Amino acid sequence: MNPQHDMRTPTRRVRGLGPAGSGTTDFWHQRLTGFAGIFLTIALIVILISLLGRSHAAAVQILGSPLVAIVMLLFILTSVYHMWIGMQEIILDYVHDDKYKFLSLMLNTFFCVAIGLASAFAILKMSFGV
Repeated sequence: MNPQHDMRTPTRRVRGLGPAGSGTTDFWHQRLTGFAGIFLTIALIVILISLLGRSHAAAVQILGSPLVAIVMLLFILTSVYHMWIGMQEIILDYVHDDKYKFLSLMLNTFFCVAIGLASAFAILKMSFGV
């Protein structure tokens, strides 16, 4: 690369990081959770199809099994993390005022944590039969 056109600071050139300072970590996490989401969504659809036509007791029994609970928890965790990264990137790209950007990032984090915890709580409650 031509040193005259390099926009990075000397410290960033030494560390090898781009202007964001984090390299491509979020990019790869987004791709990894998206790829995992494909298989977990297929598993979730299979679980939901297996519930069709069952009684309430049979559905609760299926949803309470450990394997189904683990698949559903993995689906929730990867989906929420994928959503958090995606919304964070959108906020960083399109919200320009620092106050609104900070507030939006904070609300995004709180929303994702709340959705993840509520979903995990529901799955664990059903799984443990409490």
